[in-house]
Amino acid sequence: MQLSPEDRARVGAAVSVAEERSNGEIVTIATDVSDKYHDVGLHWAIVALLAVLAGAAAWPPALEGLVKLINGGWAEAGLREQLTVLMVAAVLAFVVILLLLKWMPLRLALTPPSTKQRRVRRRAVELFKVGASQKTIGRTGILIYLSIGERQAEIVADEAILAVTTPETWAGAMDALLTHVKAGRPADGICAAVGLIGEVLATHFPKSDTDTNEIPDALIEL
Repeated sequence: MQLSPEDRARVGAAVSVAEERSNGEIVTIATDVSDKYHDVGLHWAIVALLAVLAGAAAWPPALEGLVKLINGGWAEAGLREQLTVLMVAAVLAFVVILLLLKWMPLRLALTPPSTKQRRVRRRAVELFKVGASQKTIGRTGILIYLSIGERQAEIVADEAILAVTTPETWAGAMDALLTHVKAGRPADGICAAVGLIGEVLATHFPKSDTDTNEIPDALIEL
């Protein structure tokens, strides 16, 4: 799912409209993935290695048969030969799985949902601290973070917003965002979430005469 120039323009316009009614500042960030998940590939490779060792331990005749197959049945499958073949098979399984999981779509597919959720959340909080946290006079910044590869999103709010809302406040915005993302329309999802968040901000932080646009409205792509 790629965001076109038109999509970026629509998101920026949606943020501008949402901010017209409040002192809140909405930051939107979209990224392909929030983490490379290299450790996930390593973990699966270790699992493959252990599976080979466990298989040999559970069914020794299979290892003996493999040795005989390799040497053409000309010699008995001694302990040294069996251990050598076992070591080679385990290392081969490790390397093959590690190489296969260099392909990001497969690595993502084999990453546990809970791991994805934690890392998307961690990345969102990191970016919020850098780009929006305490960047407004009234501490009214809020981040909509979309990680397209994981099809997950986070909403992170500044101090003043947290004081008058709960995580349940953003449930509707999150549902609208992810519904569109899963249907292949990330820009529609971001715009829908922006509109709903704008309504909450307008309720708790109505527009004042002294309010200025403290953070740019444009969508940030990483």
